[in-house]
Amino acid sequence: MSPILHALEHGKPKLSQMERKLAERILASPGEIVHMGITELAEECGISTATITRFCKALHFKGYPDFKLKLAAELAHSDGSPETGSSSYQDIVAGNPLPFIVEAMQANHLASIRDTTSLLDLGRLQQVIDLLCRARRVDLYGMATSSIVAQDFYQKLIRIGVNCTAFADSHMQITSASSLSSGDVAFAVSYSGETPETVDALTCAAASGAATVSLTSYGSSTLATLADIPLFSSSLEQGMRRGDMASRIAQLHIIDILFTGMVSTRFGDFIPRLEQSYRNVQHYRHKRGGQI
Repeated sequence: MSPILHALEHGKPKLSQMERKLAERILASPGEIVHMGITELAEECGISTATITRFCKALHFKGYPDFKLKLAAELAHSDGSPETGSSSYQDIVAGNPLPFIVEAMQANHLASIRDTTSLLDLGRLQQVIDLLCRARRVDLYGMATSSIVAQDFYQKLIRIGVNCTAFADSHMQITSASSLSSGDVAFAVSYSGETPETVDALTCAAASGAATVSLTSYGSSTLATLADIPLFSSSLEQGMRRGDMASRIAQLHIIDILFTGMVSTRFGDFIPRLEQSYRNVQHYRHKRGGQI
């Protein structure tokens, strides 16, 4: 099942009666939907075109045409079938031979990157890159596994001289968010989009006047709705035995895109800083006999 169809299936309990009717129609024949106009779909479902537009925007699409475009791209990877999509993540199984484990991990990570790439909104990515390039200060928030993603971004940004800090402690997140202001950026990472501590931190940052960015799994969530600019990774990985492996790879994929976009945008400023930080690390590593 594609990320969009997966999000619709698992989000049905939260939908209104009219929205659920629309979601079920899409899930029943997604291949047909990409060829239907909004008026035709509204009449078939017995709902208004305004309901369809609101539904699409609640899923963070620009509207119905954008929804159809993204859905068509995903179906192209899965032959149009929600049941036989290419994104079948494999769970941990007792006694699996090592060659099978290696193959499964490779398949999961490749699928995660592919599914996440299909969800990317280049306009939003560019907005975030521009925000980060001109930010006076950047706060990065994430708990548990998401804190690893935030720390990865911190280590990248600090090397190019961006004034930033990554916080995994909920009290420090709020403390720092309280001191942000216009010109600052708060970047929050949460796979579920519902981590209470991260939601609170981004809420506080927004109230302080900072621009806010979220990175969550695809679908409707509190954090994505709260953020000025929501970014999404694949939402297909489920099951506690997977240890958030593919989801972490998907989020790191987006972090790498943002970092590369920033350096490319301000190449003349950031490359010298990146090279200088590398030279300094090598210098002090050499002084310690290669240990650092």
